[in-house]
Amino acid sequence: MNHNHPVYTDNDPQSELVTLNLGPTHPATHGVFQNVLQLDGERIVSGVSTIGYIHRAFEKIAEHRPFYQITPLTDRLNYCSSPINNMGWHMTVEKLLNIQMPKRVDYLRVIIMELSRIADHIICNTIIGQDTGATTTFLYLFQFREHIYEIFEEVCGARLTTNIGRIGGFERDFNEIAFTKINKFLKEFPVALKEFENLLTRNRIFIDRTAGVAEVTKEAALEYSWTGPLLRATGVDYDVRVSDPYSSYQDFDFEVPVGTSGDIYDRYLVRNEEMWQSLRIIEQAILKLKTEPKGIFHADVPDFYLPPKQEVYNNMEALIYHFKIVMGEIDAPKAEVYHAVEGGNGELGFYLINDGGRTPYRLHFRRPSFINYQMFAPMSEGMLLSDAIINMSSMNIIAGELDA
Repeated sequence: MNHNHPVYTDNDPQSELVTLNLGPTHPATHGVFQNVLQLDGERIVSGVSTIGYIHRAFEKIAEHRPFYQITPLTDRLNYCSSPINNMGWHMTVEKLLNIQMPKRVDYLRVIIMELSRIADHIICNTIIGQDTGATTTFLYLFQFREHIYEIFEEVCGARLTTNIGRIGGFERDFNEIAFTKINKFLKEFPVALKEFENLLTRNRIFIDRTAGVAEVTKEAALEYSWTGPLLRATGVDYDVRVSDPYSSYQDFDFEVPVGTSGDIYDRYLVRNEEMWQSLRIIEQAILKLKTEPKGIFHADVPDFYLPPKQEVYNNMEALIYHFKIVMGEIDAPKAEVYHAVEGGNGELGFYLINDGGRTPYRLHFRRPSFINYQMFAPMSEGMLLSDAIINMSSMNIIAGELDA
């Protein structure tokens, strides 16, 4: 990078550098992580990123848990769109077990995953607005995240850390209240999203603060293994839903929005357009469900799908199956599988090695935030501190994914 400002070193007696700890406080960094910055006035000369403040050893904990007990751990990776994590994990185990999913289950999953994507992008884009001084847009659009959580609550009883679904499908079918809330959201959210865009997209102050700031070339993004909206903002149209479809995404008609310069403004635009595309996908899924037999919400895999609670309470055989499944006493194949889904921040992958035991021999989460974040310190060099804050917001770094 080319910087038109004097660079001092710590050994220079004329040095006027100031060391600043950016984090690990939440208001500026939006997560519990730290950047130790060297500042020349308001301009960043260099920085070192530090993580590990909330290290929870999820992968090692998972290696001591049966497959079912790993789902709550995935909730706490990207907790802004946790159902995507849940379903990505369930699909990984289904790939291991070679389970064929009914189309209706795929379409129900698509609805939940796309609602999760919208909730995730609402957080990122409203926070970009907030960090440029546009608090109104933040407060206005954020209410629709709550409406999405109400849908999750109707489907599974939880809101933030959802533990939604099961290996083989869902624990119960969607009721009519859930579909009513989904249809209400499809009607009301586009109006609010359009108003949100009207407030920011051509706003002179917002453009001045974001356009041309933190530009990233597609070559640099690929070198750092970026994925998701950050990569697509640089002009690379890579989306796991298209390149390696899962959950019947090949049945849907949607576009993958891409940017040109990879700056903060392009990232904002890409995420906004992805919300419109998610709405389009959900509408298609609702229509496709009408052609599928009702009442199907899981695959026929009695060795791995938990029996209904009413049967467990009243039937000894169901109780035994429930115990064996939860405790991991049914053998799974010896195999090595990788499955990825398109998370809110990019490719969310699960690399599973199974040795036939009751727990994974090795499990690794490919957390997009952890990989995307590696470029933050080098790309901040020469940047004003206030711009670095907005840059971090536009990267949507989720601490749970960054530091698992």
